[in-house]
Amino acid sequence: MDILEDCPELESFIRTFDTWQEEILNYFDARQTSGPVEGINNKARVIVKRAYGLKSADSLWTRLALDLNRAREVVSHTIGHLRELVRGFQALFSSACT
Repeated sequence: MDILEDCPELESFIRTFDTWQEEILNYFDARQTSGPVEGINNKARVIVKRAYGLKSADSLWTRLALDLNRAREVVSHTIGHLRELVRGFQALFSSACT
């Protein structure tokens, strides 16, 4: 008895299983998945679509970091730059503002 003769719908499933058998079994053996990587890739694709027209890779990385809930690292870095900028302005204009 050939199962494919009785259920031809299973042919696609069996081909997929044969192709990805090692990866499927890895999940059950060690709970290894590519889910986190696929999630990051998906977020990057969404950002690229949303950010059509961005001119710099830095802006893309900043948006990706923000979307991956790493805002604290990005924002604290930006705040440090802003503080530096303000100190520069203060030094420049301190003699004019008395």
